[in-house]
Amino acid sequence: MKCYYLWTIGCQMNDADSRQMAEGLESLGYAATRRPEEADVIVLNTCVVRQSAEDKVYGRLSSLKPIKQKRPEAILALMGCAVEEDTSSLQQRFPYVDLFVRPSDTESLIDFIASHNGTADHWQPASSFQCPVSCYVPVMYGCDHLCTYCIVRLRRGRQRSKRPAEIVDEVQCLVERRTREVTLLGQNVDAYGHDLPDQPTLAVLLEAVHEIDGLWRLRFLTSHPADMANELIEAVADLPKVCEYLEIPIQSGDDKILKRMLRRYTIAQYRELVAKIRERIPKVALATDVIVGFPGETEKQFMNTCDLLREIRFDVVHVAAYSPRPGTAACRLPDDVPPQEKERRRKAVEELQKQIAGEINALLLRQAVEVLVEERHKGKWRGRTRTNKLVFFEDERDWRGKLARVQITWTGPWSMQGSPV
Repeated sequence: MKCYYLWTIGCQMNDADSRQMAEGLESLGYAATRRPEEADVIVLNTCVVRQSAEDKVYGRLSSLKPIKQKRPEAILALMGCAVEEDTSSLQQRFPYVDLFVRPSDTESLIDFIASHNGTADHWQPASSFQCPVSCYVPVMYGCDHLCTYCIVRLRRGRQRSKRPAEIVDEVQCLVERRTREVTLLGQNVDAYGHDLPDQPTLAVLLEAVHEIDGLWRLRFLTSHPADMANELIEAVADLPKVCEYLEIPIQSGDDKILKRMLRRYTIAQYRELVAKIRERIPKVALATDVIVGFPGETEKQFMNTCDLLREIRFDVVHVAAYSPRPGTAACRLPDDVPPQEKERRRKAVEELQKQIAGEINALLLRQAVEVLVEERHKGKWRGRTRTNKLVFFEDERDWRGKLARVQITWTGPWSMQGSPV
């Protein structure tokens, strides 16, 4: 049997693209393998949002060169944000790669492989493909914001929203194949529909998807503080299937840094947004993103970020040290925070958030929570609460794709353990 090897790094959009690629490849008769040397098709789905991710991508790609030399008939494809519109430099650097695919263009990759196999005219979706219990569903691609540090706009282009009917059909198909939770994805999902003729909003889309029978939970990400409308907050509060969990990147707790990042909101406006959300959705869990060591960030400005994190007390904080990205506006600024200082600040935020998350999760000790069970992991069932808390429990019964009531017996900052009630 023909095999494929799929390696994915980066954001949830890449995860969604990889799921679609896997389904497409299996529809062509390929089976998954964990060993690239066994594969007839090798796909790297890439991210270059930070230098560390880019280094990992090119290191992985270089490691595959001996496989291509030994088995030149195997197809090697590079996909994702590592692929610019002009691929000439990549072709020169990696001549052994057969195909370079722009981000999210899964159809071109599947068509290329189908044509290579002579099956372009009669491949069909793989009816046996097991969809995840929780699935990411892209509803838009690209972004119209111009954040100075971000390479996404350069690699994924301007905002392009899918029609609501197309999204509803896709979710309906997933639910028929036993998916129970979907997360609607966009680089700036709050701006969904702004580019469509009738300008449907994300709130309207949530209402349409909410009506699908068999769908139990509904999420969306990632939001932008400047674009989160009252209508959307009301939809989260009023629609029972929409989970009480929002990801709203703050990036910095200092107004001067936010202005330099071109984020289009102030700390006061962000505080007001959080207060409004918590008033309307009292049990909401909040996640955010933070960049430390942005050009010109002083110790005082960094401490402003830490103070804001202590004040708001997020459930989750994703923190990264600033990494200059070629072609971005911030790349023209002096990268004047030393690497060791960036790392110190990153670790300081991680330690602060570890304490805060630990305290928040400890409040659930001995409480019974609803968990949507996704899979078995190292002998335990693994799932998430509506507020996106990761929960593990042991039980002999088959819980995959089911809702379990779990009494929490242990809590930590990143996960919890319990017993089914």
